[in-house]
Amino acid sequence: MGYYKYVRELWKQPKANLGDLWTERLIQWRREPATIRIEKPTRIDRARSLGYKAKEGFIVVRQRVSRGGRMREKFAHGRRSKHFRRRKNVSMSYQIVAERRAARHYVNCEVLNSYYVADDGKYNWFEIILVDKSNPRILADPNIAWIAEKQHTRRSFRGLTAAGKRSRGMLTNKGKGAEKIRPSMRAKDRMAK
Repeated sequence: MGYYKYVRELWKQPKANLGDLWTERLIQWRREPATIRIEKPTRIDRARSLGYKAKEGFIVVRQRVSRGGRMREKFAHGRRSKHFRRRKNVSMSYQIVAERRAARHYVNCEVLNSYYVADDGKYNWFEIILVDKSNPRILADPNIAWIAEKQHTRRSFRGLTAAGKRSRGMLTNKGKGAEKIRPSMRAKDRMAK
């Protein structure tokens, strides 16, 4: 097995495999700001598989997102059961929220992808891979230069990252039976008219 495969195996059960390091990290991360730029990825295997390169123009940000808030407050007065719906229809995952917050913080960069790093009872942490689309090193690299083109602006807000596509059903539903999903849930209605 290669080095990255061993790292991937460790991250399948991080709490059990990382032991005290996991606890120490969470204690430290809780004290840090919600959006913090880090020098290198915590999960190098995952970052590399999502397109990260250790070169100028790539930025890694750890984003903290508060858990909860996905249910409406308890009603003070009576309702009939039909109108006693308290659950919100939340289409965005915590990961998408994290990507969008990081994108707002780093305006000149574009979100390439993101991945989970930790969670506790109060927060979720994700690491966001951002690309500086005006950096000459990025523009000279044919593998990543596509991100500077105008059709790739605001990727995280348009559901074009892996987390965004997952929420739109693009990654799980492919091929036969998924005809009404592409190009989007609403666009298929417009095309029929």
